[in-house]
Amino acid sequence: MKIGERGQITIPKDLRDKYGFFPSIEIEFISEEGGVKIQKKTRHRSPIKEVYGILGKKGSTDKYIEDIRGR
Repeated sequence: MKIGERGQITIPKDLRDKYGFFPSIEIEFISEEGGVKIQKKTRHRSPIKEVYGILGKKGSTDKYIEDIRGR
């Protein structure tokens, strides 16, 4: 496969069928070490991904849970 003049690519039919890449489905390109991952764009993000690392605190999650439970 080659990238066309306008930057377009063609995803082979067997892969489109296997992964549900149908017309009008939005996809996203995710940069990863060694290449690019193509996946369907989701309407919602995982709540965990939304808050992961937001506090920037170091330490044990277990200790934090014990502290907030008053143990």
